[in-house]
Amino acid sequence: MNDSTPHPIPTPAHWINGRAVPTDGPFLDVLNPATGAVVAAVPQGTSEDVDRAVEAATAAFPGWAATAPGERAAVLKRVVDGMQARTEEIATTITAEIGVPISFSRMAQAAFPVLATTASITVAEDFPWTEEIANSLVVREPIGVVGAITPWNFPLQQLVTKVVPALLAGNSVVLKPSEIAPLTAMIFAEIAAGAGLPPGVLNVVHGTGPVVGEAIASHPGIDMVSFTGSTAAGKRVSALASGTVKRVALELGGKAAHIILPDADVKGAVLRGLGYAWSNAGQACGAWTRMLVPAELHDEVVDILREAAPAYTVGDPADESTRIGPLASELQRQRVDAYIERGIADGATLVYGGPGRPEGLDTGAYVRPTVFGNVDPDAVIAQEEIFGPVLVVIPYTDDEHAVAIANSTVYGLSASVAGEPAHALAVAHRIRAGQVDVNGAQHNFLAPFGGYKQSGNGREMGRAGLEEFLETKAITR
Repeated sequence: MNDSTPHPIPTPAHWINGRAVPTDGPFLDVLNPATGAVVAAVPQGTSEDVDRAVEAATAAFPGWAATAPGERAAVLKRVVDGMQARTEEIATTITAEIGVPISFSRMAQAAFPVLATTASITVAEDFPWTEEIANSLVVREPIGVVGAITPWNFPLQQLVTKVVPALLAGNSVVLKPSEIAPLTAMIFAEIAAGAGLPPGVLNVVHGTGPVVGEAIASHPGIDMVSFTGSTAAGKRVSALASGTVKRVALELGGKAAHIILPDADVKGAVLRGLGYAWSNAGQACGAWTRMLVPAELHDEVVDILREAAPAYTVGDPADESTRIGPLASELQRQRVDAYIERGIADGATLVYGGPGRPEGLDTGAYVRPTVFGNVDPDAVIAQEEIFGPVLVVIPYTDDEHAVAIANSTVYGLSASVAGEPAHALAVAHRIRAGQVDVNGAQHNFLAPFGGYKQSGNGREMGRAGLEEFLETKAITR
């Protein structure tokens, strides 16, 4: 249902010890990337703000950790109800802060967090908190105070994949949302408080990565840090966290290969691959940005893409018909445009799109969705994460060549294989990535998500995602 009622933007405040804590500034403006207008502001937090949040989380931890798992799950079930009740507010807020088309905001940005939270609750309700192994009692206990640092591309979804399992495990949390897309963090905090989460169990400190993020990563009172973002920033978090030997879970960049085998439904696989490459304007770590195709089918694939691409209309994200909105910021627009220019300079065949703004969109963080063909697998646009609607088509000779190309980047987050089921499954087993889709399977929120190589370590979602936030104790009798 389309609710056109304007929704209030959350108060510019941190959330500490169960309440909004306004500040006198300075503030960080939250910009609408479609217009450049300021839609809100959040405090430019300091290390002292982190100290106060950690103090609140530390005080709240013993009581929450002692709460029965079933009671913790009951609170999170009420959080689900709260998110569902505020679906339209969440969707319009995310569209305003990162420019995602409103139809996608409702379908994914607001809906996925509900599905992910529900799946985490299911896992927690069936989880073996204690096990008998021979003469030992193996006990799973919360780690303590968890620092969560989340990105801007799926702001609420990334929040719940960290905060929800951490809370279900009995931890308290200090959260730093991205300063680009911070607003749903405050909505979530309000929902959680209304659901009965005790004060101090969840705290939100706004600010920049170099100040608030680094204070969280290095803080001696934080027992674990869970970070999602760029690989470069993840390395910095790891280095800072090593000073206190805290546990670190990282979900970083990706450069997913979508391998189309000769026995695939080629047209279906190509269209599906284009959709996954350009979903959320390509601003997804798991986006299928490399389409690997048999050399003899390359030209056919390019023709399909050239014909299908114009259906991905670029425009005002508030328009129900828009499929690709602006990128999240002007800086991101410039970065993606530079990659498009680099692809041309390096000799890739420009199939669709190109550098510059789309026609009629002279302002806002818009880029032209772009397809390159005949791309060298070692080219910059085939190796580096672009984080925009840029798809590269890479020809291969046989299965061995396709697998080698798929595994040739420093990343190992996601991949996809399309083909005869047994053949596709065999190829999927050979790809060095944390999750591999076969023939467009339905997403499973109960399955673990995480990366190999420089895509990170640890897992989110599913049983593995809950275990990430637990210590294991053996009591031998």
